[in-house]
Amino acid sequence: MKYEIMYQGAFALLKVQLDSGESVKAESGAMVSMSPSIDIKGTTDGGIMRGLGRMLSGETFFFQELRAARGHGEALLSPASIGDIQAVELDGSYTLLVQKDSFLAGTSGIEVNTKMQNLSKGLFSGEGFFIMEISGRGTVFLSSYGAIHAINLAHGEEIVIDNGHLVAWPSHVQYNIEKASNGWISSFTSGEALVCRFRGEGVVLVQTRNPASFGSWIKKFLPGR
Repeated sequence: MKYEIMYQGAFALLKVQLDSGESVKAESGAMVSMSPSIDIKGTTDGGIMRGLGRMLSGETFFFQELRAARGHGEALLSPASIGDIQAVELDGSYTLLVQKDSFLAGTSGIEVNTKMQNLSKGLFSGEGFFIMEISGRGTVFLSSYGAIHAINLAHGEEIVIDNGHLVAWPSHVQYNIEKASNGWISSFTSGEALVCRFRGEGVVLVQTRNPASFGSWIKKFLPGR
């Protein structure tokens, strides 16, 4: 499948070119336009249990599947939020952990499941008890709020990241939740409270804006406050 990420930055758009018989699965509601040769349908992609698992992780129950049923076709896909799109190639050697709302689309060889975090990570990571686990061989397209920045960690190298800025990270990269500062009062007054400490080797993708921070900012301007 050929693809092009257009208008990268705040208003990115994904264009996919499908040969006859090829398909792509996308988040529900992602389709902007498509050729008449393409059929679209809703699918749970793995059955009811996988659909329920995705709902627990904050995603929708159904995917949409676009298939070039009558020859070559082109489709445009877009995420719900204002931000960028990045393609990640998976070779089957590892799984990619993805925060809720960041999965946009994937080629037919991509599998999307849910992973349950332990109690402390579920409570304090900001991602909840379930996160998305993407595996298989193919291309997965991730969306973000703001631009996507890659942090490359060497073996044993560490980085501390605000959990609201996380997009995706490989499953073999270790991470723990901890206070932003030495004491709880200092952590909360810094505006960070809890952060994630990652230990490499691997690539961690972050987004340049925090949706929760933006939500708090815009509430100040709503009537009645």
